[in-house]
Amino acid sequence: MVQGRHEEGQQVPKDLQRLLAIAWIGIVLLVGACILLAVRWGMNGQNGRALSAVGTPMETLPLGAGATLFLLPTPTAMETPLSRPAEGYATPSVEPTVVPLADRSFGYGIEAQALVNPQATLDHVRQLGLGWVKVSLRWSEIEAEAGRPDWGALDAFFAEAATRNLRVLVSVSAAPAWARSVTAEGLEGPPDDPRTFAHFVAQLVQRYRGALHAVEIWEEMNQEQHWYAPGGLSAASYMELLLSAVQAVRTVDPGIIVISGGLNPTGVDDGVMAIDDFRYLQELIALGLLDYVDCVGVHLKGYNLPPDVPYDAASSSAAAHFQAPFENPHHSWSFYSTLRGYNDMIVAVRRHTPLCVTAFGWASAGGIRSEVKAGMEFALDNSPEEQARYITQAFQLMRDWRFVWLAFLFNLDFAFKADGDLGDAAALYSILAPDGSPRPAYRAVQEMPKLP
Repeated sequence: MVQGRHEEGQQVPKDLQRLLAIAWIGIVLLVGACILLAVRWGMNGQNGRALSAVGTPMETLPLGAGATLFLLPTPTAMETPLSRPAEGYATPSVEPTVVPLADRSFGYGIEAQALVNPQATLDHVRQLGLGWVKVSLRWSEIEAEAGRPDWGALDAFFAEAATRNLRVLVSVSAAPAWARSVTAEGLEGPPDDPRTFAHFVAQLVQRYRGALHAVEIWEEMNQEQHWYAPGGLSAASYMELLLSAVQAVRTVDPGIIVISGGLNPTGVDDGVMAIDDFRYLQELIALGLLDYVDCVGVHLKGYNLPPDVPYDAASSSAAAHFQAPFENPHHSWSFYSTLRGYNDMIVAVRRHTPLCVTAFGWASAGGIRSEVKAGMEFALDNSPEEQARYITQAFQLMRDWRFVWLAFLFNLDFAFKADGDLGDAAALYSILAPDGSPRPAYRAVQEMPKLP
């Protein structure tokens, strides 16, 4: 036998057993320590590379001069010391039952001034039988001072929405003055640096992760009123803003539905006051919009045409207060033609990206006032009963077409909570009267079947 080996069945001395056991434990601890050090070294290397990339272009996009996409800091690092819940409310952290992106059933929603008395407002949404609520959020009102956002009203709203199992769409626009080099009275616009907007959106999504289900990136950016910027109206500039925001959202919560800003079908195409929504959308599609968003946003005014009437099939009416759809036929007057036209553009490039109608409705002055501002005369042509019929018919059409994913009625309560100009414009679309009582459209939506 070779020296040191034991014959079969021979017992190893106890002292040697203890020595071998101690040696084995030492080897295991040494290997474990090496593995731990290797993992920590690798993680630190990754974090160092990520931090060094902040503000460094990751990918040059075909959006014209200076259009680049930037990697943002991790959202948790961007939370500010003032980001505290409102008194009496905890920041919601409820995970959705179904990841929004995984649920492609038709969504019935409504826009409301839900930051004002959220309990009663959201009770109305539930009573209407709707599963979605939209809030239009002005960044300038939340973060009037750079780095000091006030989340109080939103904390209260999201807490109430979560308890009612409501899904939430937030539309974010209107950069604060500190983020803009060019401003003008009454004209909203984007920030000079898209990363500041992405920073804000990242904080929003991080704070309400699990309670926020969809984000609309800006709205009506084809109109000077909402996109007053040094370079003027520009699909390329909007894409730069969009891509930074999309990256921020995907980093924080990849399950959220990202919606492009709803365009305004104004019928104007002078390139200064407005760009025609069809032309603007075609430019966005050419710039790769459909590669980055989950849904294409749409805003629609019903004017005084029913939802199933194409713009070129409208029957003129001598009794109508608003004659423009008959004297100057254009797709922008027609709910039917605008939606079908958007979908046709998407299908033409062999894509199937759905539409999210983030604002639609019909104005009716009945029961609110007998006179309206110039340009709003169509509100005199729609009776409250017609308003109710058009709204429910529009919901049915969008659901049956199958290329619309989410639809948000404009609006629940702007007449009831009217302030200043809202009494002359947005209030006419409201389905609650100025005294808070239901208009015919409220009852119609409440009784309408909500088929998935």
